[in-house]
Amino acid sequence: MIKQKTLVRRWALALVLAVGATFVATDSWAGSYLDRAALLVAHANQESAYLRARLSDDELAKMLHKMAVARVGAAKTMNVPKEVAQAHPHLLLMLENHERAAEAAVDGSSQRFLVYQRRARHEESIFRGILKQLGWPLPKLE
Repeated sequence: MIKQKTLVRRWALALVLAVGATFVATDSWAGSYLDRAALLVAHANQESAYLRARLSDDELAKMLHKMAVARVGAAKTMNVPKEVAQAHPHLLLMLENHERAAEAAVDGSSQRFLVYQRRARHEESIFRGILKQLGWPLPKLE
């Protein structure tokens, strides 16, 4: 009888640890995505704001456009946990709009730049809203 209780306790403990490990892994997986997404969002916004103040600098626009293209490529290939999969397309749209804004700056079209920058901000707000609704708010960078 004592051996059965010990065996049951061990199985119960193993089950609790296995279930707990699953939740921790899920949290860290989504957390990793959120950290990567936060970095992409922050850098895209910072570079876009920087470029807006210097739209006449062609070389800066070319460099930032290349960085925006790379950022879009990185976001397209990143692993997305199922917990936040609904929000990811809006991250991609936000980054693509920042890339188009930088391309407009390269082309010397300040009006197009402003349109795409506004669209990027709109997609970011949708992205953040969906994440918040799913219970995974985007962390702030320190």
